[in-house]
Amino acid sequence: MSTADMYLARLDTVEARLVAAAAAEPPTGSLTSADADTGERWERGQVWAHLSEFIPYWIAEARPLLQEQPSDGLVPFGRTKRDPERIGAIERNRHQPVSVLWGETRTDIALLRAFLAAIGPDQWGISGLHPTLGAMTVDELVERFLVGHLEEHADQLEGMITAGS
Repeated sequence: MSTADMYLARLDTVEARLVAAAAAEPPTGSLTSADADTGERWERGQVWAHLSEFIPYWIAEARPLLQEQPSDGLVPFGRTKRDPERIGAIERNRHQPVSVLWGETRTDIALLRAFLAAIGPDQWGISGLHPTLGAMTVDELVERFLVGHLEEHADQLEGMITAGS
């Protein structure tokens, strides 16, 4: 199985998990488990607001890495959890209906599916430079910030739902 096929299979699985999470209502006042780095805990709306904003961001950040690499080093990419645009988008959209945020996320997952399918076998090992994590390959970027990140948030939503049962 190719790298792209592996990610596409995982994307299908996490999309199905998110469909179920969007349809389920966690108990009032449910919060995610604490973030390992920040200790932050989110409400359902914050998770969905983040889901609806991060896929297009990371696809746009990954695209330059797939172009010709500069001779003077790695292409810089990415942001940190403290990025004001990230925080602003989460805060601004956290009170939107989940159905709206899920619709946006589902559209973004379709874009991600096309993006992953277009990555050539020789492009997964191309590296860029993240501001805090250092050199990362396209494969590592997709794992940490796209497909793996969707799975992490699906885990959070499922945890919120099952916490009340």
